[in-house]
Amino acid sequence: MTTIPFEARRFQSTAAYYTRYRVPYPDQLIGQVAKRAGLVAGERVLDLGCGPGQLGIAFARLAGATVTGLDPEPEMLEAARTDAAAVGVNVTFIKGSSYDLGPRFAPLNMTVMGRSFHWMDRLETLKALDEITVTDGCVVLFGDRHISSTPDWRQAVNEIAESFAPERNANRERRKSPDWIEHESILLRSPFGDLERISVVRERKLCLDDIVGRAFSTSVTSPQALGAKTAAFEAELRATLLKLSPEGSFLEVVEIGGLIARRG
Repeated sequence: MTTIPFEARRFQSTAAYYTRYRVPYPDQLIGQVAKRAGLVAGERVLDLGCGPGQLGIAFARLAGATVTGLDPEPEMLEAARTDAAAVGVNVTFIKGSSYDLGPRFAPLNMTVMGRSFHWMDRLETLKALDEITVTDGCVVLFGDRHISSTPDWRQAVNEIAESFAPERNANRERRKSPDWIEHESILLRSPFGDLERISVVRERKLCLDDIVGRAFSTSVTSPQALGAKTAAFEAELRATLLKLSPEGSFLEVVEIGGLIARRG
């Protein structure tokens, strides 16, 4: 089974772009997941691989959860603390990763992960969570699925990323390889094998800055990864996008969902 090697600072330099340009998790989705999972105000939630804390902050704000966020990137944690303070919620953010899971986080009612599970040793992470999660607790994987882009800018971004950052792009391509096992199959093999998906579909209008910012929010084409090639990457991306849409206007349709995994 393919496992992507752990790199603690993989997302260095992306924090300034992540919250602003990644597809957001709608409040409606957070509320539906919290209700379906039976989360009660005050119960303990771990936002694992929290990044800038979008999920953890949302569950604290909307569900009244007692939230801890765990991430290996200091810049992400700093952004998360700033954003939590801005909306007036109290979330504890700790430097660390899935390899640091242990009794100090117990007992957990829910663990949420937003676009982070694929960076982990997934079976070992679920085994560790099983030991610190209450009997009726759950794990929820959040993410977004691209449905359509008009014009299709995503292929252009991927081709330019391959040109400017081939080694980084190879990690992303691993998830398309024949030996990559999808999250659902991993969960079905784990103690958390009772699966239910909740999702919403949204149409989003994007401009050039939105697409460039999203590219900079990824580990493949972050400013840190691109280094001296950052300006050239941005210039080529903007020129390519303007060829696709001279007005600089794009639409995307995405499904944003949470996969709730309970014990069977």
